[in-house]
Amino acid sequence: MSYSEFILPETGLLIYESKHQNGGLVAKHHHKIYQILYAIDGVGTITLDQKAHHFGQNQISFIVPYTNHAIESHTKLTVLVLSFREESLTSIINPDFFHLLKKESFVLGLNPVVASEIKLHLKKMLFEQRNQDRISTYAILVSLMNVLILLERSRTTVSYTDANTLRAERMRSYLETHYFSDITTKDLAALFEISVRYVNDIFKERFNTTPMQYLNNVRIDRAKDLLVETDKDIATICFEVGFENISTFYRSFKNVMGISPNKFREMHALS
Repeated sequence: MSYSEFILPETGLLIYESKHQNGGLVAKHHHKIYQILYAIDGVGTITLDQKAHHFGQNQISFIVPYTNHAIESHTKLTVLVLSFREESLTSIINPDFFHLLKKESFVLGLNPVVASEIKLHLKKMLFEQRNQDRISTYAILVSLMNVLILLERSRTTVSYTDANTLRAERMRSYLETHYFSDITTKDLAALFEISVRYVNDIFKERFNTTPMQYLNNVRIDRAKDLLVETDKDIATICFEVGFENISTFYRSFKNVMGISPNKFREMHALS
């Protein structure tokens, strides 16, 4: 296994396309840097230390420094490679961020939602790398942090053998981490590539409620926390938790809690 010197630009980060012909082989080697490899198209095998993994479209590999790795392509394989030094992130954020990540290499198959989010961040990084204005480096690092967070959360997601249960759990996770967004059942159907009716059926079977009812309850729970823990204006809380307007927020809050947001805040201020 050979050491391969990898020269990064001053920013400490580089993203680029790597093309592999059918039957091509990148011999086993290692670097001092981190790499994230995202398979855009094609099929191959990636070996991390002594273990071989299938590597194809919407699969991603996180490679920590000094991991011996190799790639063999079984078809024409296109890979997006993101190489970076740890120092490029820790120079602008708390170094504890890296301690939260698993310091081991892995290959991960991405569900459609996470794959879509990661692809968006990678595209942003490619754009900023070409753009190169005075804040491009910071924009790239923000996208890198988001990719790392998505990877870590995907790795720690509980595994389910039943496909519908897995879809329902992924929907629930999506709603809990995107409750502030404008989300409809049609949006979920598009994200998970199933019908609207199927979205409602499998979610209700798992959680005994519809996705939109669940989303409403998540927003109300978050609003309750903000009402008790902060002195933020009701309008700000309404905006922060994802409601379109104050009247909808008041109506939804009262339907769930039986009292208005103002009354809820007053009661907890006295307790």
